[in-house]
Amino acid sequence: MKRILFIASVVFLGACTGNSTDKKAELAKLKKERTELDAKIAKLESEAGTNPVKKVVDVSVIEVSTGAFYNYLEVQGKVDAEQNVQVSPEMPGSITRIYVAIGQNVSRGQTLAQIDDQVLRQNIAQLQTQLDLATTLYNRQKNLWDQKIGTEVQFLTAKSQKESLQKQISVLRSQASMYKIKAPISGTVDEMDLRLGQSVSPGMPLGVRIVNANALKVKAQIAESYLSRVNQGDDVTVILPDVPDTISTKLSYVSKVIDQTSRSFNVEIKLPSKKSYRSNMLAILKIVDYKNLNAITVPINVIQKSETTDYVFIAENGKAKRANITVGKISDGKAEIISGLKPGDQVISVGFADLNEGDIIKY
Repeated sequence: MKRILFIASVVFLGACTGNSTDKKAELAKLKKERTELDAKIAKLESEAGTNPVKKVVDVSVIEVSTGAFYNYLEVQGKVDAEQNVQVSPEMPGSITRIYVAIGQNVSRGQTLAQIDDQVLRQNIAQLQTQLDLATTLYNRQKNLWDQKIGTEVQFLTAKSQKESLQKQISVLRSQASMYKIKAPISGTVDEMDLRLGQSVSPGMPLGVRIVNANALKVKAQIAESYLSRVNQGDDVTVILPDVPDTISTKLSYVSKVIDQTSRSFNVEIKLPSKKSYRSNMLAILKIVDYKNLNAITVPINVIQKSETTDYVFIAENGKAKRANITVGKISDGKAEIISGLKPGDQVISVGFADLNEGDIIKY
């Protein structure tokens, strides 16, 4: 009996030992197959282009450098003539003659129109007749006085009468010149709303305007808050969109008085003489109120904002790197960078929208 049990135990132990060996062999076989299978899968993925490769972003960059940066105060103004005169008469009456037409060039002192002076001319003619007689009497009395004939009183009376009439005629002729409406300046008749028979009076608009187009200026009003930033002699760019034309010049005048109604002050810029310029033409002024000749600038659109700071992405060693920046003035689509960038940095200008720190880039 014992012999039978011993044989059975030996058989059982042998079977268990053989079973364990088979499992190890099978595990080794499976591992080998898995390695071969992984190699085949990797090969197929590589050939099919489905290998998980890290994303590469195409970008464009701009190299940071220093240069001049200008900040502009932009206001709207208009062209005006330095000599723009509305003509007024010196004497009352009705218009009898008109000597010029609209658009005509005139000289200072040239007669533009005539006011009725018939009564005055008649008075002058009467006095002239009296003067002729008084002159004749004076000449005769003088001849007699030179010959020691007659009295000194007679001579002096004749002389006084002649000189009195001469003065009266001189006064009337001066008054007669005031019945002529004359050009106060040289220029072009820009407005002529005058008609024959029209009654006019001193101090009332006559409907005649003369403009000297050779002396034009741009006038504009600027808010009081900018008074400390705008000074005579500042650089200014004048844009005349209707011509079109652009002029780089300087402020020729800055008012020191604030208008109580509009709370603004006036500035003026003299314009060069040009036939295309017209009075009341629209003008846009870009006044330089700040400049930095050694500034670092970037386009505004490359700047991104977080909750705490502004930043841009720069290219460094083939990867995207975030650079926190401090922004100064902004003008003409450019931002002045106070800190965070240095000359030579490559700022990513295109393709930065979906970038993250450390992304691989190509440019």
